[in-house]
Amino acid sequence: MGKIIAVANQKGGVGKTTTAVNLAASLAATKRKVLLIDLDPQGNATMASGVDKYQVHATCYELLIEEQSVEEVVVKETSGLYHLLAANTDVTAAEIKLMEVFAREQRLKNSLAPVKDYYDYIIIDCPPSLNMLTVNAMTAADSVLVPMQCEYYALEGLTALMDTITKLTSVVNEGLHIEGILRTMYDPRNRLANDVSEQLKRHFGDKVYRSVIPRNVRLAEAPSFGAPAMYYDKSSTGAKAYLALAGEVIRRNDSNKKVAKQQPADVNIAE
Repeated sequence: MGKIIAVANQKGGVGKTTTAVNLAASLAATKRKVLLIDLDPQGNATMASGVDKYQVHATCYELLIEEQSVEEVVVKETSGLYHLLAANTDVTAAEIKLMEVFAREQRLKNSLAPVKDYYDYIIIDCPPSLNMLTVNAMTAADSVLVPMQCEYYALEGLTALMDTITKLTSVVNEGLHIEGILRTMYDPRNRLANDVSEQLKRHFGDKVYRSVIPRNVRLAEAPSFGAPAMYYDKSSTGAKAYLALAGEVIRRNDSNKKVAKQQPADVNIAE
């Protein structure tokens, strides 16, 4: 069964879309079947995947509102070699129309149910705010990957996000948990960045990925060429960092599967 990971942070500008696109491409490069879902109406993940958001035949709007199937909406040809559910400004209308729909927070989860076993990983790029689209992502997801910069305000944003996840866990998705915390735009020469990094490791332990995403010009340039960093410049430090992250994600997932298999099954003994 595939794993659904929501890439989320209520604070903007932390490398959320960059992480979603490059993690999806790196996982696909390891021969995993990957679906990237762009739930942000800005459509940045769509454009960074080499797909024109203005010309795409369908978006997450059709999936969520018109209830078309993933097979009808999916884009199978992308520069990152993963499948894509695209987004553009139409998705803003989806957020508004969802307010009128029964069980609106379940729409994405229900749409993904038929294909969850087909993909190894489904990565969701969430909007940088807590809205109905983000709630749909959190309801559908198994876990949340949190990209964050190592700065003071980012710590405050992380606290708010943790509160949000706790509330959603109790209301719409009791299995939701933190997949990991990813340090992005990291500069080891910056004393504050190092201090915040140490605080994260103290508070969250092994939830903090060992992989660190550096500030890297190639990562910033790649989206304008419509390609993930590894296909724009595979030798760049940014591309290598996301490949390392993909390796960590795979190892953690494989380890968790082994632990689950080793758990004793419930045995019902008839009286």
